[in-house]
Amino acid sequence: MKIIIAGAGAVGTHLSRLLSKEKQDIVLIDEDHDRLAKMESYLDIMTVNVSPTSIVGLKNSGVGSTDLFVAVTPDESRNMTACILASSLGAKKTIARIDNYEYLLPKNQQFFKNLGVDSMICPEILAAKEIVSSLKMSWIRQWWEFGGGALVMLGTKMRETSTLIGKKLMELDRSIPYHLVAIKRGQETIIPRGDDEIKLNDIVYVTTQREHLAMLKHTFGKDSYNSISDVMVMGGSRIAVRTAQYASDNLNLKIIEADYDRCLWLTENVGDKVMVINGDGRDIELLKEEGITKQHAFVALTGNSETNILACLSAKQLGFQKTIAEVENIDYINMAESLDIGVVINKKQLAASHIYQMMLDADVSNVKTLSFANADVAEFTVKEKSYVTRHKVKDIGFPKGFTIGGVIRNGKGMIVNGNSEIMANDHVVVFCGGMIKKIENYFN
Repeated sequence: MKIIIAGAGAVGTHLSRLLSKEKQDIVLIDEDHDRLAKMESYLDIMTVNVSPTSIVGLKNSGVGSTDLFVAVTPDESRNMTACILASSLGAKKTIARIDNYEYLLPKNQQFFKNLGVDSMICPEILAAKEIVSSLKMSWIRQWWEFGGGALVMLGTKMRETSTLIGKKLMELDRSIPYHLVAIKRGQETIIPRGDDEIKLNDIVYVTTQREHLAMLKHTFGKDSYNSISDVMVMGGSRIAVRTAQYASDNLNLKIIEADYDRCLWLTENVGDKVMVINGDGRDIELLKEEGITKQHAFVALTGNSETNILACLSAKQLGFQKTIAEVENIDYINMAESLDIGVVINKKQLAASHIYQMMLDADVSNVKTLSFANADVAEFTVKEKSYVTRHKVKDIGFPKGFTIGGVIRNGKGMIVNGNSEIMANDHVVVFCGGMIKKIENYFN
């Protein structure tokens, strides 16, 4: 597949790195020569030093024979213009990074397709939805629903209170239907086998049905974690605004913003259910005045990764049950994990994962990037007579780094074992320690 990525910024760089591992025919275009030279030095991609909105430049980049054109510059207008030009010049499919939520409304989708913009992504909205998902339960770090919630995947950290510590997978209690799909230990992601042992501070990822969550909470030693009802957000950013928009009515949000004018804007635009406070979210006395003991979650969404990490560390010391930090510097993600700051949100990775889902040939309805685990979870729809329908699970022979977390059949979630069989039209949840594209042919 030939892919042109317009914009060598944070999202374009991460997407290029993601796709280059699969030996795709990638062309990265940008006006910044130095940035392109740096990318070309360590990635197997072609770079072209042109403007994404130059007709001549797009033609010279080979846009006429392009399968996918992705415009992810920081400028929304340039992205839209680049996609319109690329489509007119022969690109088969276009994707634009945008900021304007109005563009994503269903009533406007056909209008933009007629212009030549097939799909649009808004990283801030993707990040906000991830935050809201993470706030569902205080004891869960990452959460994802498949098949409308028929099957769920969750990640949680093993503390001293867990009954699983020191046990091998073969020794685990099987009276609760769940499947342990991966263990994150330090910088290593393990697809476990029966003789692998769970250790203190491991982050374990499991799939299960929703009705078993209460039992799992007890098994994982998380009984002391209460339900989240109050959330304090540091930073009145666009992600904070979208988080307030998508948050359920049972969450009480307080946004602390240092800029007075921004506070006035927030007061008028986030709705009556959100309290806006003018102050510094790092001010311990201010946090105490605002009812620190009553807050269950702390979300740091300033534009500075270091500030967000330090703020979450302070919040943990003050007693917050759950902390979430926006960390846009990818180099800081591993550090954030080692500091145990809780959930990390990176909108670049979320955007790249969403775009990656769009280019898959198989019918993949969900792709979730697990920042800490350096892995993905994907939901495949099985086609008639595909390879996975011809064998039992134990005989499918996935490459190393892949495991089946569960199956949704006729709307019902099921945990599989080696003797399980997969049928056409099943939705199969796969944990991917490698690249998803390696196994898409198994489902076609």
